[in-house]
Amino acid sequence: QVQLVESGGGLVQPGGSLRLSCAASGIIFSIYRRGWYRQAPGKQRELVASINSAGTTNYADSVKGRFTISRDNPTNTVYLQMNSLKPEDTAVYYCNAVQSGTWTNYWGQGTQVTVSS
Repeated sequence: QVQLVESGGGLVQPGGSLRLSCAASGIIFSIYRRGWYRQAPGKQRELVASINSAGTTNYADSVKGRFTISRDNPTNTVYLQMNSLKPEDTAVYYCNAVQSGTWTNYWGQGTQVTVSS
C-alpha cells in the first residue's frame, strides 16, 4: 500500500506561480512512476506530468515550458512547480503513484488550483 498526501493548492492570479507537493508513505520502494493529474469541471482527468524511477519526465503539451515535476528521494516527495499559470489550468490536481509489478494506481485526495483575477 502507498499513501499520498498533497498540499500547496490555492487561488492565484493569471501569470502567477504555485508549487504542489505530494508526500508518499508506505511501500515506497515499489513505486515505478509518480505523477500529477488534473480534472476540471465537466472534463476527464488528464495527465499533467510524470517522473519515473529512472528520472525520465513527461509533460502534457499544454504545460510544457511552464510546469516542472521534480522529486526529493530522501523525503519521498514529488513536487509540481507551476509557472505562468492560466485560467485554463484551474482544476483539482491529484497526485498519483504507480506500483511496479502490479501496476496498481494510488491517488491522493486532490488539491484545488484556481487561476483567476
